[in-house]
Amino acid sequence: MDYKYIEQLLQRYFQCETSLQEEQILKAFFAQDEQELPQNLAQYRPLFAAIEPQEQLGDDFDARLLALTQQPDTVKARTISLAERLQPLMRAAAIVAVVITLGTAIDRSLQGSGTSADDINYAAYKDTYDDPAMAYDQMKDALMLMSEGFSQAQKADSLSKDSLYSQLQ
Repeated sequence: MDYKYIEQLLQRYFQCETSLQEEQILKAFFAQDEQELPQNLAQYRPLFAAIEPQEQLGDDFDARLLALTQQPDTVKARTISLAERLQPLMRAAAIVAVVITLGTAIDRSLQGSGTSADDINYAAYKDTYDDPAMAYDQMKDALMLMSEGFSQAQKADSLSKDSLYSQLQ
């Protein structure tokens, strides 16, 4: 069989110069059995085996396409509250807080292996009083003195509040 006509049709097909009838001839040619096709033309078989007849678009195609692509005329506006606006910042602040907390915890756990200055050695302390009753009396006097100081400060504070209140009226 002479394949020169098919080769010419293929060249015209790739240059987009074939008619529908010539494309049908190519499709019918490549629809035959693979063993009958020559080696140089067998590579084009999947191309023409995939061509299916196309549907006609119809007279209402433009109207259907426009109906699908048209957007609604009204657009609803949505108000965004302050909480919604600040939500990304709150998330970022939470992440920073977690990272700082974890960093501090890791730092303290790594430093906790040695002795720190806050450790108290109770064995090194000595009692300064031999008589517990005398120690109790002196502690009681110190606490009473502190209590009187707090009372005087509270009275002075309440007097200054009263004088400010009377000045405002």
